[in-house]
Amino acid sequence: MVAPTSRLLELLELLQTQPLATGREIADRLGIDRRTVRRYITALQALDIPVEGQRGVGGGYRIRPGYRLPPLMLTDDEAVVVALGLVAARHLGLDTESQPVDGASTKIRRVLPEALRRQVEALETNLGFTSPPTAGAPVAGATVLLLADAIRRRRRVRVGYRSFEGAETSRDISPFGLVIHHGRWYLAAFDHGRDDMRTFRIDRMHDAKVGDGPAVSPPEGFDVVAHVSRSLARVPWRWEVEVLLELPFEHAVHRLPATLAELTDQGEQTLVRMRVSSLDWTARKLAGLDCPFTIGRPDELRESVRELSSRLAACV
Repeated sequence: MVAPTSRLLELLELLQTQPLATGREIADRLGIDRRTVRRYITALQALDIPVEGQRGVGGGYRIRPGYRLPPLMLTDDEAVVVALGLVAARHLGLDTESQPVDGASTKIRRVLPEALRRQVEALETNLGFTSPPTAGAPVAGATVLLLADAIRRRRRVRVGYRSFEGAETSRDISPFGLVIHHGRWYLAAFDHGRDDMRTFRIDRMHDAKVGDGPAVSPPEGFDVVAHVSRSLARVPWRWEVEVLLELPFEHAVHRLPATLAELTDQGEQTLVRMRVSSLDWTARKLAGLDCPFTIGRPDELRESVRELSSRLAACV
C-alpha cells in the first residue's frame, strides 16, 4: 500500500522540527497506528531520505544529523511571487482555519538557498499595503479542495449548512464555482432540495462529502462571479432602495460594484436597486456618484439626503 503523500509530508515536517520523535508521538500526530508509522518511515527511506531508528528506552526516529533537503530552486521573480502571495493571503483574510500561511512560509524558507532566503525574509518583513487588513472568515482547507475537485469532476456534494440565523440544514448540491469577496469564500451551486440556484458561505459549511451521481450542468453562459455578485446585492437588509441615476449605464457600472447594487440600463439613465441596512450610508453613497438622481423608494431616503445636504451646506 502506498502512503498518502500528505501524511508523508506531515511526517517529514515533524522529523525536521524536532531532533527525535517516538513512534507513539508520530502515531498520535498523524492519527495512525504503530505499524503504519513503520510503513511511512520505510517509504521515506525509499525516497533516499536518511531516517534513522533508535531502539530502547528514549528511542525513536530522526533524520540523520546534517542532512538537509535539496534547495528549492526558484528564480528571484518566482520567489517574490511566492512570498507576496503568502503575505497577501494573510492581509486579505484568506488564511484557512488552520492558519497555514506561517507554516508554509517556514517550509519554503527552509529549502531556499541561503542568500535568497534572507532576501525573501526581508521582503516579508518590510512589505506594506495601502489598504487595511481584511477581517476574513476562515474556511476549512479540506472543504475548499473537496468543492474544487467536485466542480472539476462534475460531482454532487452533500454538506451540512448553518444559515445566518443559525438554522442547521443538510444540502444536496451541484457546485459550479468558487468566488472570494472581502475575505469570504462563496460557492455558487444548484440546490437540489430547493430546486433553485443558491449562493453559500463556505465558512458556514461542515461535513462536506462527495455524493452519489453526477452534478447537473450550469445554465448556458453561466457566470459564477456575476451570480455571486447579484446574490450579495440582494441580501435582505432592512431597506429596499430604488433610485434613477442621470448617468449612462456604462459609467454607472464603474461607480457602483455589482456586489452592492443591481443596475438596469435605461438609455441615458440607470435604474439602481439595492438592499441596505442604513439610509444615511446610502445618502452618502449617492452623493459620491457625482450625478443627479431621482429617489423612487423608500420615502425615508429623501429625509436622509436632506439631512446630508444640510450638514454639507453648513460646512461651506
